[in-house]
Amino acid sequence: MKLDLGCGPKKKPGFIGVDQLPMAGVDVVCDLRITPWPWPDDSVDQVYCAHFVEHLTGTERIAFFNELHRVMKPGAEAEIITPDWSNPNAYGDPTHQWPPMSYWYVAYLNKEWRDSEAPHVPYTCDFLCRYGFAPEEWLSKESEATRRFALGHYIGAASELRVHLTKRSG
Repeated sequence: MKLDLGCGPKKKPGFIGVDQLPMAGVDVVCDLRITPWPWPDDSVDQVYCAHFVEHLTGTERIAFFNELHRVMKPGAEAEIITPDWSNPNAYGDPTHQWPPMSYWYVAYLNKEWRDSEAPHVPYTCDFLCRYGFAPEEWLSKESEATRRFALGHYIGAASELRVHLTKRSG
């Protein structure tokens, strides 16, 4: 099973579209802020989620990642895309919640790191995490070296934060 969470009208081909509103492309109408989600433990092979998580409050984000972990099979992968914290898109939509999404959030999704550095947070998930950035269009014609420098040094150079999660087994 492959889920596109918060798909809106732009469901990823080959995925089951999930959104809280019924519209074209939505196969399952579900408010992902309400847990538990309607899928059994360890039943989902792949997840795609673009421009949804930033609409959740901090508490809702924790529940989202815990539920994501619960429904994914061990070894299953998820791609989470949000506006980068440094981009005006992170602040421009009044439905986006504070704080904006920073690459730092992935550390909290890793149990080993969390156990030693942040044992007080109520996450139950455990993911292997990688992240990268989608550069703004003005960087598209620049060299790879220039893009890397800009992404590391300039506010607003990244349009999106792209996080890849793999559910750890047992």
